[in-house]
Amino acid sequence: MAERPYILMSCSVSMDGYLDDASDDRLVLSNEADLDRVDALRASCDAILVGASTVRRDNPRLNVRDEARIAVRTAGGQSPTPVKVTVTGHGRLDPTARFFTTGDCEKLVYCTSAAYAETRRRLGSAATVLDAGASVDMGRIAEDLYERGVRRLLVEGGGTVNTQFLTADLADELQLVVAPLFVGDSRARRFVGDGAFPWDPRRRASLAEARAIGDVVLLRYALSPRFSATEVMAR
Repeated sequence: MAERPYILMSCSVSMDGYLDDASDDRLVLSNEADLDRVDALRASCDAILVGASTVRRDNPRLNVRDEARIAVRTAGGQSPTPVKVTVTGHGRLDPTARFFTTGDCEKLVYCTSAAYAETRRRLGSAATVLDAGASVDMGRIAEDLYERGVRRLLVEGGGTVNTQFLTADLADELQLVVAPLFVGDSRARRFVGDGAFPWDPRRRASLAEARAIGDVVLLRYALSPRFSATEVMAR
């Protein structure tokens, strides 16, 4: 079996399990203290992966912000910000999105074979475009990232990507932050979609930590036997 990185999933949700609301404006779920925790988490990883819909809708930078953390990374021979990775079935990505234009790091785009030529044309020098095959397979992508030197991969969703990683039993750890609010709108994006998940009433996930961070709560779940070997790194 090919090797893959340690895969750590991180996201924030409302109390009713939504990543966002249905408006055009991004719903902020985390507080400043938790955002700083996420910044430290990003700084500890080799790559950050999000879905193409997240790039389009949220226009994230995904950069390490804290100068001291950047200094530690560069002193160790790493780029200031981890490699940015996105996955697309159709290649509908804007090369002027902040995912591509911010951060001194490599940007990788995995796309289907059908969209490969058009995606390369569209993005030009903004990113390295990689042919992921007839259909996107997160397991194969994780293995390819390992071959590229990624040993610790942070997955920040959205819902489709979360579902793909979790239903394939690829995640080693889940850090789920719950914000003290409800969205109450089924048009909004949920944490995951429908699927056959390995954790169910017969196999419950192991809760490793529950911690209040201001008005939000961090829940850390161990999802694989590899969790214990890297637990200290996630704090």
